[in-house]
Amino acid sequence: MDMSDTIKQLNDSFKKSAVVDVRSGDTVRVHQKIKEGNKERVQVFQGLVIRTDQKGGHMSRITVRRLSGGIGVEKSFLLHSPLVMQVEVTKRSKVRRNYLSYMRDRTGKAARMTGLDFDRRAVNDVHDAAAEAEEAKLKEATAKEAEAKAAAEAEEQAKLDAKAAEVAARHDAAA
Repeated sequence: MDMSDTIKQLNDSFKKSAVVDVRSGDTVRVHQKIKEGNKERVQVFQGLVIRTDQKGGHMSRITVRRLSGGIGVEKSFLLHSPLVMQVEVTKRSKVRRNYLSYMRDRTGKAARMTGLDFDRRAVNDVHDAAAEAEEAKLKEATAKEAEAKAAAEAEEQAKLDAKAAEVAARHDAAA
């Protein structure tokens, strides 16, 4: 086995088994996992895909642009990243380029693109069994953790109640 086979094997180990076929000109909703301190939530970023890079590889990336408060906001997402939960294609447009940099200068009616008919269910119906199993484990672990925390709090409260009853009994005996 030579070096390039080893590198290819390593790269393939980080790839998701299935990702959505995203093209330039698509309007997508990207569900991204965000960690803030010890909390975790999913944030959705919806916009136009203006660029796709390295489509077949484990470093495949899309650049999504949207207007927020009249200001253009662009975000790049690695499709095989574990932080990208789901990419959902909502609209597919007719384009003749891969890099739609001219869309940065357009607003309003000039930014409209001709829509194409496509089978939304077939494009978005991608199942990654490993990721779904991992998410189920994560939910189960979170539920067990919450249950253990509630049990510990109940035990602590029971100790405090017993101590309060003991103090009250001593106070009654002294009086």
